[in-house]
Amino acid sequence: MPLTATSAEETDSVELGIATDKVCYIIARARQFDAKEANSDPNSGSDAVDDSFSDILEDKPDDAVQRELLKFINGLDIDEQLTLVALAWLGRGTYDKSEWNEAMSTARSEHNNRTGQYLLGLPLLGDYLEEGLSQFGMACSDESDTR
Repeated sequence: MPLTATSAEETDSVELGIATDKVCYIIARARQFDAKEANSDPNSGSDAVDDSFSDILEDKPDDAVQRELLKFINGLDIDEQLTLVALAWLGRGTYDKSEWNEAMSTARSEHNNRTGQYLLGLPLLGDYLEEGLSQFGMACSDESDTR
């Protein structure tokens, strides 16, 4: 599902430090990653057709979506990574919008080289990021949406 960014007018606008389209991309991919389930077919066949494509939703150690997300997140500059972490915390309820500067400061002080792994360890990452964006009047919408 391709997503694009939309934003509402806000009088107290904050510059997030990351393009909203990048956050929307991560939200879409994180939801694909979150949809994975435990190994439901330990004796899988030789190919996807033999297994009726059931393996595609299994959480495997070498998951392509996970690799793609890790590469994308770890490829962002530090300010973009900090913003993602702060947005996730905002969406999770750890901070609220009035504490944005504090969330960013904490993200900066706790930053390490494992931002991608940390974020992918949050089970509802896509939802958290979406909620964080919504607190700034921004949203991701399906390109086919005719609103």
